[in-house]
Parts: sequence; structure tokens; C-alpha cells
Amino acid sequence: MAADHHHACACCTEHGDGPPLSYGAPAPAVWKPRYSRRRDSELTADQCVVKGRHFFVHGLIEIPVRDSGDTFAWGVWVSLSEANFTRAHGLWNDPAREQEPPYFGWLSTELPVYPHSTLHLKTHVHTRAVGLRPLVEVEPTDHPLAIEQREGITTSRVEEIADVLARG
Repeated sequence: MAADHHHACACCTEHGDGPPLSYGAPAPAVWKPRYSRRRDSELTADQCVVKGRHFFVHGLIEIPVRDSGDTFAWGVWVSLSEANFTRAHGLWNDPAREQEPPYFGWLSTELPVYPHSTLHLKTHVHTRAVGLRPLVEVEPTDHPLAIEQREGITTSRVEEIADVLARG
């Protein structure tokens, strides 16, 4: 039996009917709470540095919901090279950042609704306007996440995701 889907938006606390259209991870998979006590590690809502050697940005994998016209989004973390992270960080509040070519990265969030791990999938991070999270494009492979991003999902799949995540 499917769960009764009512939810409160994490951003504005408004209540909605139907399953949520976004889920997110608070930190990259490698982040440990003890890192917050280290001088060479930091976690913000948008960026993360671990031990001064691993660099991450928070972005969105957007998936069209074919039968509703909505967009489903996974809030994910992607590791970047130090050079790309430094560049992205330097341009974070610059309107010209939209002109940046995509940055290569590795997906650093495990999405438990897929039969195969999502960790370390190849991605491209597309910078968007200031105030918008980067768009994360999964490399087109036969991984179910890549297929869903390419082809879209149905409202039924959104409900299935909500049910799986509600069971935890």
C-alpha cells in the first residue's frame, strides 16, 4: 500500500499534497561530524572541504516528471578538483559565473533508491545564476539515475521514491 503523501516544504514550511519533488543530502558521503573541529575542513550549505584535500559543491540533479510537467530534484554533492573548486569558489557571487564551462566531478552522494551505488558516477557541474544551485549532469550511461535524468520519470516513480525514503 502506498503511503499517504503530504509534506512540509523544508524551505518555506508550506504544506503540500503529493510526494515531495526534491530530496537532499546535508553533506558529502565522506563528511564526518568530527571534521567540523578541524581547521582544514569546513561544511557550508553550498561547499565543503575535507582535510584540505577533498573539495565538494552542492548541486541539483534535475529529472523531468513526464506526466506532470514538474521537475524532480536530488540535492547532491559532487567532488571537484582543487583547481576547479578554487575557480568555482572565487566566482560564487559573480554574475559572470554563468559563462563558466562545466566542471568535471564525481558524484559524492549515495541515493538509496537505486539498485546500484550512485557514489563516484561521473558528472558535469553547470554553474547557474547567483543564488541557484549548480545543475549536475550525470554522464550518460546505463546507470538507472543517468537513464532517469535523460528520459524523465513518472509521477508513479516519484511516489515510489517517497515510499522507499519514508521506510528509511
